[in-house]
Amino acid sequence: MAGAQGAWPERPIRLIVPWPPGGSTDTIARLFQAKLGELLGRPVVIDNRGGASGAIGSAEAARAPADGYTWMLAYDNEATNQTVMRLSYRTLEAFAPVTLVATGPLALVAHQSTPYRNFQDVVNAAKQAPDTIGYATSGVGGLAHVSTTLLSAQAGIRLVHVPYRGGGPAVQDAVAGNVPMFMSNVVIISQHIRNGVLRPLGVTTRGESRHVPGVQSFAQQGLAEFEAPTWWAFLGRAGTPEPILRRMNEALSQALADPEVKAKIEEQGCDVVASDPAACGRFLTAEIEKWGKVIRDNNIRTDS
Repeated sequence: MAGAQGAWPERPIRLIVPWPPGGSTDTIARLFQAKLGELLGRPVVIDNRGGASGAIGSAEAARAPADGYTWMLAYDNEATNQTVMRLSYRTLEAFAPVTLVATGPLALVAHQSTPYRNFQDVVNAAKQAPDTIGYATSGVGGLAHVSTTLLSAQAGIRLVHVPYRGGGPAVQDAVAGNVPMFMSNVVIISQHIRNGVLRPLGVTTRGESRHVPGVQSFAQQGLAEFEAPTWWAFLGRAGTPEPILRRMNEALSQALADPEVKAKIEEQGCDVVASDPAACGRFLTAEIEKWGKVIRDNNIRTDS
């Protein structure tokens, strides 16, 4: 066994991205893919397995052998899916954390035709007319939905959730003004913020984010305890030999530290973290617990 571990990798490595091509998770994976393969001495092949808010690809990864040849780049929905869906696996049991690749802000944006200039404007309007102001997200039970539910509860308001089947249709309707607000990661809305069609009202990081300059976080706008970063984590199968996990962590850390790779990833609207496995595991545990409570407290369900 030691000899097999020492020879790893002997063939191409499969990286499951549980989302279709073109999304933020796929984009980030492709930005470090070549460098990681170069460092490991074998090609890294991306396998897009989209569907069910990431759950189909995650379930596929959870069934893979623990031999170091199948890995996964998880998105933040991995944490909310654990409570909002009926799954065939448990993330913390099925996977071995390798690294927290990156984190970034979600931003609540309003169409330019609305009167909302900051989140307090929304709070004031929602208190005068509860259950009348809509906000779009990419789907029921995702981090954008669950975090806005928590945000609304902490602000003492009731908004109307308008779920879409993915970020693409949601951003189209937000830009068209068919829904007044949209909670999203910055990747798909940054150009619309820059051209003034969508007005940022707040970001979900603890403080201001350089990716949405000049916009205060919700914590800075009076909700001191609110924080809901979007994130991407690199996971292996539980039971993968420790030397292989360690080698992957080292190679991935080197790939993410490469100036060109790091710059390209951060251009997507996030910050490279490249944590150690223990820190990644603690982060995942905390996210699953935090959002699981919000989902249960607010009886959020999907049809999955």
